Amino acid sequence: MSVKSVHIDDLPIGRFHIKIAGLTFGAHFTDGYILGLIGIALTLLNPQMQLDAFWQGLIGASALIGLFLGSLFFGWFSDRVGRQKIFLVSFLLIAVASVMQFYVETAIGLVLCRILIGIGLGGDYSVGHAMLAEFAPRKHRGILLGSFSVVWTCGYVAATFIGTAMLSLGDDAWRWMLASSAIPAVVILIARIGTPESPRWLVNQGRIAEARAVVKKFLGDNVELDETRSTETRSGYAVLFSREYRKRTAFNCLFFVCIVMPYFAIYTFLPTILQKMGLAEGFGTEMMLNLLLILGALIGIWCTVKFSRRGFLINSFIILAVALFLLAVLPSSTAWLMVLVFGVFTLVLSAVSNLVGVFPAESFPTEVRASGIGLATAVSRLGSAVSTFLLPLSVAGIGMSPTMAILAGVLAFGALISWAWAPETKSLTLSQAGKAQSPVEGGAAAVVKVAAQI
Repeated sequence: MSVKSVHIDDLPIGRFHIKIAGLTFGAHFTDGYILGLIGIALTLLNPQMQLDAFWQGLIGASALIGLFLGSLFFGWFSDRVGRQKIFLVSFLLIAVASVMQFYVETAIGLVLCRILIGIGLGGDYSVGHAMLAEFAPRKHRGILLGSFSVVWTCGYVAATFIGTAMLSLGDDAWRWMLASSAIPAVVILIARIGTPESPRWLVNQGRIAEARAVVKKFLGDNVELDETRSTETRSGYAVLFSREYRKRTAFNCLFFVCIVMPYFAIYTFLPTILQKMGLAEGFGTEMMLNLLLILGALIGIWCTVKFSRRGFLINSFIILAVALFLLAVLPSSTAWLMVLVFGVFTLVLSAVSNLVGVFPAESFPTEVRASGIGLATAVSRLGSAVSTFLLPLSVAGIGMSPTMAILAGVLAFGALISWAWAPETKSLTLSQAGKAQSPVEGGAAAVVKVAAQI
């Protein structure tokens, strides 16, 4: 009796899918952990190294600068040499640079180490998102890709608790804090040994026999894979900025950057911001906001499955812009109301952040998927590096309220961009990626259809 064939997009979730997801999630946990620790470490670094606002901002932004460089290069490189090699090399770089932080003696030395860490993370973002998207079944793709935000947030919150506990280690506690990121990096590196190449990438390279072998070994004998190579002769950024994809490319870069600019700027310096806003009641408010980050990320998975991608994104941007504007104008005497608004802002920001792992992976075809994810991630990290670097300078120069108002404007711009250009990718197979019409591309009828989904 013959076994009925199943297309790779229609498979149920299996052990291998969970393994690939876990190996990819590890990068996001490590990223959240690394970025979460620096805010606590700076409380010790500032008096030891006599850091001014410039160096505080540069150290806070250094890993994000590296993420920009790593995403830009490794996303492009992965579309040429494959996913698997970079899947390993990226975490080797992260592990080595994490240990190097323990021995730095100057601010510039720490900046360079964290740039190297960011380069590794940037490469892994590009490759990991593409790898998981190309293995994941269509029905479960949104949940798996959206879960990146949950895992990142868990890493960030873990850093808050671990970093606070390590403050008791004395003046050099910051060295142990920052070097501790080598532990998850080494664990993930070892676990990734033996990971296969993406069969979709192999097909696109004409290596059909290898693709079949990967599918048979890891997914089953009865699993089918599209074996038609793309007719696209160009690759990389030439395709991303072609007439067919440039609007999709612009949307993914801009919506991504509008989410992460306020996210990283605010939460990298959360203890300082709460203090300046008069909301620092011991560890209570900060702990509540960190727990809301995790809760919001979990809610975001449900929203990604329940609602249209486009509707979820637009409405979230509107709520976030209003909430941050209220934080900018509310008087300090209304502390309870400010905490409530800050809580809503945190919850929604964490929830909608799930979409930064979903939209780029679902928007581009296989031949440029890693390049598209890499470019969107690179632009977002450049924007977040700029906002993180400028936040201490802006607060010192024009004050907290005007700074919050500027970030609210960034979120309002994100809502406008999403309304104009966001496609709906929820029901697409990866072979259809990049072919969905946005409202602008589809005309007035598409606008009416999407408005009904919101």
